[in-house]
Amino acid sequence: MHWRRSKRGKIRVTAYKTGNLSSLSPTCSVPDRFVCYLSPSAVNNLSRDDALSLAHRITKNCPLKATHRGINRERAPSFLTTEELQVASSLVSKFEHFTPAILRELGQVAVGLSVSDIENKISDEDLEESLPALGEVRGWNADQSSAIINKLLRSGYQISDGQSLAKLGSLVAGLSSSTLRSLPPEVILEAIKLPEFVQQLVTLPPALKRTFVEMVSSSVSHPAELVKRIPDALASYIPKSLLVFEDEKPSIEDLNRKMWTREQAAMFFSDVIKREPDFNRLSQSVLQGYTCAVANEIGTERVQQLAKAMKKKNVQLGEDQLSCLVKMVTLHGIPKDLDSYPKDLLLFLSPSDYAGTGSCKQYFASVGKANLDLLQRESSERKQLLLEALACLKISGTQVNEENAEILGHLVCDLGEEYIRGSGGSLLEQLSQCESFLPDQEEAIKSVISSGNTTFGPPSVWSASTLNELGGLIPVFDHSILQKIPKNALTLWLKNFAHDSPLSREQLATIVEEILPSRHKRASGCPDDKKITEAVLNDDLMPIMYTPEELRACLKNVSLENHLSQILTYAFSKEQLAVLKENLDQTYPDGYPDSLLSKLGLFINSATVEEIKRWRITSPNTLAFLLERLPKDKQATALIERYVALGNPLDTTALKAIDRKHLCLLNATLLNMIDSNSLKLVSLNLSSCSQLTKDILYAKAKRAFSDQHNLPSYYTHIEPYLGGAPGVDLRALSKDNVNMTVDTLAKLRRDSLMSLTPAEVKGLLGVNLRDLVKWQNKAPIQEWVRTRKQAELDKLGIGLTGGTQEGYMIVVTPQFQPPSSSALGTVAMAAHLLPALFLSFLMTMALS
Repeated sequence: MHWRRSKRGKIRVTAYKTGNLSSLSPTCSVPDRFVCYLSPSAVNNLSRDDALSLAHRITKNCPLKATHRGINRERAPSFLTTEELQVASSLVSKFEHFTPAILRELGQVAVGLSVSDIENKISDEDLEESLPALGEVRGWNADQSSAIINKLLRSGYQISDGQSLAKLGSLVAGLSSSTLRSLPPEVILEAIKLPEFVQQLVTLPPALKRTFVEMVSSSVSHPAELVKRIPDALASYIPKSLLVFEDEKPSIEDLNRKMWTREQAAMFFSDVIKREPDFNRLSQSVLQGYTCAVANEIGTERVQQLAKAMKKKNVQLGEDQLSCLVKMVTLHGIPKDLDSYPKDLLLFLSPSDYAGTGSCKQYFASVGKANLDLLQRESSERKQLLLEALACLKISGTQVNEENAEILGHLVCDLGEEYIRGSGGSLLEQLSQCESFLPDQEEAIKSVISSGNTTFGPPSVWSASTLNELGGLIPVFDHSILQKIPKNALTLWLKNFAHDSPLSREQLATIVEEILPSRHKRASGCPDDKKITEAVLNDDLMPIMYTPEELRACLKNVSLENHLSQILTYAFSKEQLAVLKENLDQTYPDGYPDSLLSKLGLFINSATVEEIKRWRITSPNTLAFLLERLPKDKQATALIERYVALGNPLDTTALKAIDRKHLCLLNATLLNMIDSNSLKLVSLNLSSCSQLTKDILYAKAKRAFSDQHNLPSYYTHIEPYLGGAPGVDLRALSKDNVNMTVDTLAKLRRDSLMSLTPAEVKGLLGVNLRDLVKWQNKAPIQEWVRTRKQAELDKLGIGLTGGTQEGYMIVVTPQFQPPSSSALGTVAMAAHLLPALFLSFLMTMALS
């Protein structure tokens, strides 16, 4: 059902010119090319036979494209637009019972089945017989697919081989991870050989993809076989520890076919680069695994060839990778063909570096298209770039014209409020592309918009199209602006353009609040024309249909559970959300079950610690879902403790969930419950954790990867845990050509760092050694420098200064608790005696 996609407005206008579609019989009056664009009202009065006939024509003429809706939501419940779902729901509502024949004839329109329809209007026998037809339907939401799968399994459906698993088709997304783990591995291996089944894996939820990978990886003999067997859609979920290839290596073709993450590609990048003479044959996904260690091994000329291949494939690298790459590319001077290299490299050069190959305008035009987010927003490097750009463009005042704004590109996002005010409306188009703004920038944008002195005019004359042009700036608009925009313009924008907007649900909710009446009359009952039906629940404009009081009245006797994951993506106001939560609390007074927790969405934010302690959480996938959304540490701590208290293990899946934000909340008791082997399948971020946490997890990680200690990949595995490494382990690493970044060096344990000699630090840093100069005035590198002899620092040959001169004593301040008052007395007495002792020492030396 490819209904009303990007051509929505144009095609619907054309359709309506042929006549009033709501008054025609679609089965005889509407050409096939228009059935994909029918409005819900056009199908309300159809007979059952006409409904089946239209469903057949929609299935035949309206192919569904596998693209999610445009709204940036927490969870996309369906591939379909609101109107598509409403048409489908309206058509299936004509039937009291669904036989296999009816379900086959409905085809794609069966996506309009509600959970209630599935549970009450299809018999167990008919459901299993209809499985081939239902498995071909695209766009099931999580509630629908789970309802069908659970009913099938309860009725005795057996998944005994790959064919019976593949028979589920698009419904495979409704399987739970526990059900999948209960299947014999050979069932999974057989199913993933079937092309029709592999197609269904693309749209699976992440938790289910991870489980498929676990099942496949446990059934193969070596990593190369895993790469060969794993379907492309699952490759990015392979733990990086399983991508270390020893004797058996995968083919370049197998690696190129998969979509890897940067961390994964780094694991095998060295092997690939050494085997492949033509870097242009490598995929974008493989090339993003570039590492400094490889750069050292292949030489400057090959690195330059590699960088040019990256430009052709539009490879996106991280800050550390680019910093290392630019050193190698420019090792023998700035290349004259600098434009042949990735644009992001320019962020680590200066206009003077570029002078030999082009003008400063060309340089900043390229910088403006680069990924500025590689440099921190308020960093000195990013500020300097903007200052140099303004100087290059000869912008001495605070007015930037449209031509210069286009050259600045993303740098416009860093312009101060004085430039935004001084440039009037000429910056609005560029500013609407920015991800975020500082408070003073927001005030300046609001001031310019409110003045009305722009090409868009004052907000009071805006249309839905105006709002669409200014889409990226809408989050900046406050009540003073939104209240001036005509309500019909806001409503039309929500209806026709919000699906393609990057705005979050919360941002859309601010617009809904403007549309709703400011004063809410108390509802004595639910008005007849506001009964909550299946069509209403499928309408993402539901929030503008009800005041909070009307919503409360109309929700009585309405079960939300089967629609919760869908309706919580709608732009409800805070007051409306409170009403929805009231309804749930009344339904589950003793706490929410696990099956409901993964559908809570927005309600998670407001959960109290007391409420969390009553949640019946049993699944690590649910833990992951909840931890991603809990805003406060005390909520997350309560959830993790509740999860463990219910007997759930801190296994790989749980650790992946916890690591995203909350690893540092684990106390020593919980940390010691982690099995070392779990660390092989998860990458943790310890940078913000306590020293105790780093120490415990480093010891576990060292044990976990001990069998790979002599492989090049060992450092990639152990690097996240080095904040807990003792000096002896770091000295061993200094001999292994690891090319540690100075950022990692600065995060080492203080006592470990202070124990390292300049030669050992040189061994650790490798090609990154020169970066040490940039850190020499920052803690703790500054302290390390001050406690080294300057003569030793000079041997590094990088101009590092600040060390101790010959003849001076080096004193390292120990880290210990302040002494007690009694101890202070002893220290004071010793200090008092020092001068006399020193004089006695000198006299003895003189007389000897």
